Amino acid sequence: MGNEVRLADLAVRIGARLVGDGEVVVTGISPIEEAGPGQVTFLSNPKYVRYAKDSKASAIIAREVVPGAQPAFLLSDNPYFAFACAVEVFHPPARPAPGVSDKAVVEPSARLGRDVAVSPFVVIQEGAEVGDRTVLFPGVCVGKGVSIGPDCLVYPNVVLYHGVKVGSRVILHAGCVIGSDGFGFAPTPDGYRKIPQVGTVEIEDDVEIGANTTIDRATLGVTRVSRGTKLDNLVQVGHNVVIGRDTVIAALVRDRREHADRQPRHDRRPGGACRPSRGGGRHHAGSEVRCSRHAARLGIPNLVGSSGDAAPDLAPDGGPASEAAGTLPPREAAGGRQTTEGEIGTCSLAGRS
Repeated sequence: MGNEVRLADLAVRIGARLVGDGEVVVTGISPIEEAGPGQVTFLSNPKYVRYAKDSKASAIIAREVVPGAQPAFLLSDNPYFAFACAVEVFHPPARPAPGVSDKAVVEPSARLGRDVAVSPFVVIQEGAEVGDRTVLFPGVCVGKGVSIGPDCLVYPNVVLYHGVKVGSRVILHAGCVIGSDGFGFAPTPDGYRKIPQVGTVEIEDDVEIGANTTIDRATLGVTRVSRGTKLDNLVQVGHNVVIGRDTVIAALVRDRREHADRQPRHDRRPGGACRPSRGGGRHHAGSEVRCSRHAARLGIPNLVGSSGDAAPDLAPDGGPASEAAGTLPPREAAGGRQTTEGEIGTCSLAGRS
């Protein structure tokens, strides 16, 4: 059971306009074909208007009122965003209480900000910095000289190698590894000689990195994940890659640096989009990054996935329970830039020899 809230108050909190009785109390949110009395649901794709007409929900988040529907309406120009805000109202994030567990290992030279939560079996090595209100869950390893900004969530068993920099409001899901060595070896008559990887990784503000994703440190310089980027689980980012702002990459994608003397497999188009390869066949997981016509329609030029023409979780076709996931709003015009020639974006930069 979620929190109880009046529809009038909910409308204010999610930035929607209420059409209906503001005194009705709701306690949760459910898919449009399942929601009942006391629950809110959402509609962002006209394909599922038929469910709205028969819905027993107390209110529907939508762009416009559906004629013949009985529930109240919470109207928004961006119902999917309003839906996300409503989920947070009913299910506010829970954070551990601030404090440092006596089972954690914190070197004396490490610096912790205000209201930091350090769970059991966390290791924070010398010279590391952890920003205000950041949470380190059990088993996190923060290497020598690592910098973590404020308001971050670092989930269990994340490893941050030495010298890595993490910005503000970053979410690192369980088991991801940031700053391990890039895959660089020099061939010799006696075998392969490891090339020292002496660069670093920088994760900018408002980035989210999925479980068991790995990001290699640069050979020289920086591997960079720019502001607002979202990486799914099981993504591998190679050394010296630069991922542009507000990029979304789906699971099982491998990104690596593009050689200067090669052109990407897809033809580039103005505005950061590209032409998908023909044939329509599925690609092996992790073999290449494909561009998304779906993303181009939505004005999100930096959406990439491991197979098909759209990233799996962002353009589902599995039914009304997830229908709104196919209607992500366009990226704010002032909020980013196009991914450029030397960066990972919508074109095929991985899995090629």
